[in-house]
Amino acid sequence: MIPYGIIKTTAKGKKQDKLMDEHQYYEFGGPWGVTAMMLIFPVLMYYFWICLWFYDGQLVRPTSTDDIVPFLWRMWDHIRKDAAPTPYTFAIFTGLMAFELLLAFIMPGYEQQGLPVPSLDYKTLTYHCNALASFYATVLTAFGLHYTGLFRLTDIMNNFGSTMTVAMIWGWAASFLTYYITIWTGQQIRMSGNFAYDFWMGAPLNPRIGLVDLKMWAEVRVPWMLLFIISLSGACKQYEDYGYVSANMAFMVLATGLYLNACAKGEECIPQTWDMYHEKWGFMIIFWNFAGVPFTYCYSIVYMASHDPATYQFSTLGYVALYSLLLVSHYMCAIKYGEDWTKYCDIVKYKFIPGVY
Repeated sequence: MIPYGIIKTTAKGKKQDKLMDEHQYYEFGGPWGVTAMMLIFPVLMYYFWICLWFYDGQLVRPTSTDDIVPFLWRMWDHIRKDAAPTPYTFAIFTGLMAFELLLAFIMPGYEQQGLPVPSLDYKTLTYHCNALASFYATVLTAFGLHYTGLFRLTDIMNNFGSTMTVAMIWGWAASFLTYYITIWTGQQIRMSGNFAYDFWMGAPLNPRIGLVDLKMWAEVRVPWMLLFIISLSGACKQYEDYGYVSANMAFMVLATGLYLNACAKGEECIPQTWDMYHEKWGFMIIFWNFAGVPFTYCYSIVYMASHDPATYQFSTLGYVALYSLLLVSHYMCAIKYGEDWTKYCDIVKYKFIPGVY
């Protein structure tokens, strides 16, 4: 019998692990496919933002073949005028990332062991899981800055295009920096030999700064924290513009907040996942966490922040159905998972705020 919590490795398992730590085949369409995605993702993000902010949410297109070139120039003009990076938006995004990294170092949390890593001779790494404390610290800080006027949350939505550009720049910069530092230090793993593909998939497996695992930090603290802050910014802008926050906007604030809370509360479950154990940290994950998730999952928020609430008002019954589904879906897990859900609740005793409720 193997004691609970002890993972035993066998000769057969080690042989399979060795194969898994070597490049076997291309995914995502290979070098051509990943190159296309790296180029198309930023273009699509700009295009959808332009449609939401300037064209009432419609998928704008050239009116004729003769309009193709003028259309492209119009799109570029939107980017040039309303999405160019500025020192202020650079400070907004970089400040938030630096703050979240600082919190990852100093906030209290649970020390969780990951799975044995074959490339480290089956050593287990310790993960400092303090996303929940960081979440509450971020929210309190954001409200404090907004209330005192030191930083208005509305500035994020008012400078959405520019902030998104800064996030993209950081996504590319962090990807290049991580890739070349890993190559320089000789810690690369599972490389194909093709630069585009390896840049997309990443070179390092466990990038760390001290006790902070950058891959796990970027999975929860960066995208979902920023998405929630964007929802708060949309609500603040709507209140300043119209004197109230619509039920639709409040729903998105509640939904993103609940999702972030759930991710942060269950962060100690992440170290044993495939993301930490096998996936490398490359452009695919870095860019999507820094820019893709927070600046595309918020499209409904962007639309509502730029339109009169009267144009998308639902019926009372519709609001009751939406909020009820969101707030009672937690209890549907008891029906779906049965005894496993009961065991989970015995371990995780609080639904929302540990020690409170």
